[in-house]
Amino acid sequence: MTAVLLAGCFGTGPAPSESGRPSPDATSSPTPVAPLVLQPDASAEENLPFFDQVNAAVVAANAGAGGRDFIDALVAAGFDKAAMSLTSDQTTLGEPADSIQFAVAFQGACLVGQYGPKSGGYHGAVRPALGSGGCLIGQTRPIDW
Repeated sequence: MTAVLLAGCFGTGPAPSESGRPSPDATSSPTPVAPLVLQPDASAEENLPFFDQVNAAVVAANAGAGGRDFIDALVAAGFDKAAMSLTSDQTTLGEPADSIQFAVAFQGACLVGQYGPKSGGYHGAVRPALGSGGCLIGQTRPIDW
C-alpha cells in the first residue's frame, strides 16, 4: 500500500534544473480565478463565498466599519436591501457595540455576518430563517437610507 501511495508523488512536477531547483514549465501558468458574483438563483450556501468576499472588502477598506458600510456594500453587490436586517452600532448606553450583526434573507435561508472588536473580526455563516421569516433575533434597526 505504501508503494502505491508514494508512486503518485513522483514524476508529476517540473524536472530539476542543474541547480537542483525545479525548472519553470513553459506550458503552465496560474489558472485565473473567476471573480465571485451574486448568483440569484443559487442557494444561500452557494452565495456565502460572495457574501464573505463583499464583507471582507468592507473590513479591508475600513477597519472601523459600521452597519451602514456593510449594508451599502451588499446592496452595491446586488443583494436585496428589503431582505436585509441589521443590529445597532451602539449599545442602549450609547457606547459602541461589541459587535454588529447583519443578514440577508436569501432563498429561504439567511446569510449572516458579524463584525466587531469583541467578535474576533468578521464571521459569515448561513443559518435557517426564523419562523417569522426574518434572520436576526432581538431588536434591529431600520434600514431607511
